[in-house]
Amino acid sequence: MLFAIICTDKPGLFEIRSATRGQHLAYLKTYASQIQFAGPMMGADGKPGGSMLLIDVPDRATAEGFAESDPYAKVGLFESVVIRPLRTVFRDGTLAE
Repeated sequence: MLFAIICTDKPGLFEIRSATRGQHLAYLKTYASQIQFAGPMMGADGKPGGSMLLIDVPDRATAEGFAESDPYAKVGLFESVVIRPLRTVFRDGTLAE
């Protein structure tokens, strides 16, 4: 099942994000087969201010565990984390069946 994970950084923690980035990317690599998309959400200042991930996991509990185990979450980077189930309707230029 697909889940969108939308994380918003706490203000003023760009240095913590930068210092933790290597651990975060290593963590994502361990889930490469389950991640459909991952990337930073950019602020008006051009710097990352959050993260958006699309993961394919069996259930919400697994999505929550994935989000909680992210090194960014463990260092307290996020002000909020929203996890929502998602259904594909349009992908790669075509409507999904």
